[in-house]
Amino acid sequence: MAEEKNTPEVSYGDQVRIRREKLAQLQQEGHDPFQLTRFVADTTSAAIKENFEAMEGKPVTVAGRLMSKRGMGKVSFCDLQDKEGRIQLYVRRDEVDEAEYNRFKKYDIGDIVGVEGTAFRTQRGEISVRAGKVTLLSKALLPLPEKFHGLTDRETRYRQRYVDLIVNPEVRRNFELRSKFIKHVRDFMDGRGYMEVETPVLNTISGGATARPFVTHHNTLDIDMYMRIATELPLKRLIVGGMDRVYEIGRIFRNEGMDPKHNPEFTTIELYQAYADFNDMMDLFEDLLTSAAQKLLGTYEVEWQGEKIDLKPGWPRLPMHEAVKQYTGLDFMAITSDAEAVAAAKGVGVELPETADPTWGNALYEVFDQRVEEKLIQPTFITMHPVDVSPLAKRSTKDARLTERFELFICHSEMGNAFSELNDPIDQRGRFQKQVELRDKGDDEAGMMDEDFLTALEYGMPPTGGLGIGIDRCVMLLTGADSIRDVILFPTMKPVGD
Repeated sequence: MAEEKNTPEVSYGDQVRIRREKLAQLQQEGHDPFQLTRFVADTTSAAIKENFEAMEGKPVTVAGRLMSKRGMGKVSFCDLQDKEGRIQLYVRRDEVDEAEYNRFKKYDIGDIVGVEGTAFRTQRGEISVRAGKVTLLSKALLPLPEKFHGLTDRETRYRQRYVDLIVNPEVRRNFELRSKFIKHVRDFMDGRGYMEVETPVLNTISGGATARPFVTHHNTLDIDMYMRIATELPLKRLIVGGMDRVYEIGRIFRNEGMDPKHNPEFTTIELYQAYADFNDMMDLFEDLLTSAAQKLLGTYEVEWQGEKIDLKPGWPRLPMHEAVKQYTGLDFMAITSDAEAVAAAKGVGVELPETADPTWGNALYEVFDQRVEEKLIQPTFITMHPVDVSPLAKRSTKDARLTERFELFICHSEMGNAFSELNDPIDQRGRFQKQVELRDKGDDEAGMMDEDFLTALEYGMPPTGGLGIGIDRCVMLLTGADSIRDVILFPTMKPVGD
C-alpha cells in the first residue's frame, strides 16, 4: 500500500493523536480543510496517462487521496489515488509557495488533496503531475492499515468496505461489473418490450416463495407486516391487469442462514410475460446470461469456485427425474406409490425433512437436492419439478405429479427459478391450503393463504411465463467471486462483540 511506513515506535494511539494535533494547528493558522466546500478537478489519473502526448506540459487539475510520500530534499514524490487509478505527484519546494510546501510536508497518507499543476514525465520516464499548488481538502484522522490485503482480514474488509476500497482498489472491479450487469439486464428487458415496475417491500401476507420472512410492526395500523420474500404475486396481479410484460429489480429479504451463497437481503429480477411458458423463459434466461458474458467479459469462458465454466449457448435441459436417474440410478417414473418413493430415497441415504409430507414428489426433490445438485457444474436447466415443492407452477399435461418449472444450475449453484405460471384459481387455492397446513405443522417457511391474489386469478390471468434471477449470484459467476459478500457492498455482518 503506502511506501511511507508508520514507524514501529509510534503506536496507533499516538498516530491518531498526532493527526488531530496537525488538524488543530491547521485550524489555528486559518487553513481548516473542513471549511472547504468544493474543488473542481478537470481530469483524472487515467485520462492523463491515456492522453499524455496531447496533455504533456499543459495545465491539469486532479483530486484524490495521498497513498504514499517519498521525500528527496527539496523534492517530494507522492502517489495520488482517484476514482480511476493512481498517478505520481512531483512537488518541488521552489515551485510552490514556501508556506504551502511546509504545510504539504506535514500531510499524512490518507489525506485528500486537490492539485493544480502540469502533466510531465520525470527523468525516469514516469508520467506525473508537476504540482504548482496542493490544497488539503480533507484530513484523515485515522491512519490507513498497513496489512489490509488478502484473506487474512476478510471480515474487517466486509465491515469497513470504505477502507477496503481505499487500500484494495482492485475490489472495485466487482462492483463496477455489478453495475454494468444490472444496466445490461435493464437494456435487455427494455429491448424486449418489458416494463420496469415497483411493488411493495412491506406486505400484510408473506407469499410468492418458500422462505422465512422478517416480521415488523406498523404502529399506525397496529398490524404485523412482512418484508417481502419475493415480488411474484404483485407482479402477476399486473399481468391480470393487462400489463403483459413486466419486471422488477429489487431487494428481497429472507430470515435464513448466511453462508458464501446466502445473505439475508439480496437482489433479484423477477419478470413475467403473458402468453408465454417456461420454455420461453429458458430461452430468455440463456440469452440474458450469454449476452452479458460476451458484452461485459468478451468471452463465454469463466472460472468460478475452482471450475472452468463454458457459457456458450445451447445449455442442456434435463427433467429432474432424469437427472436423478442419471446420477443415482433411481427411476422415479417407475415408482407408483408414496411409500415406495420414500423408501427409495432412504436407500440412497436421503431422509425427508420432518415438515415435509412423505410423498413421491417430496422424495424425488430431496434426492435431487441432496445427491444430484452438487454434481451440476456446467449450465444445466433442471425441469419438471414435483407439484409438492412448486405451489405456484402449472401442472404438466403429461404427468400431473410434475409442473412446468425449471431451475438453472451452474457450478452446483441455483441461478434462477421459473414456471409456466399457475392461472387456475381453484387449483391455486388448493395448493395455498397445503402451504397453510405445512405452516400449522410448524414449517415457518411455508406460504400463507392470499385471498386477494386468488380474487385476481378469478378475474382471469392469461397463460404466463415467469422467471426469477439472483443478481448477486450472476455477478459472482461473472467476477469469479467465491462469496456473495464479495459482490455486495455492505453485506450483513454480526455486530462486533456479539
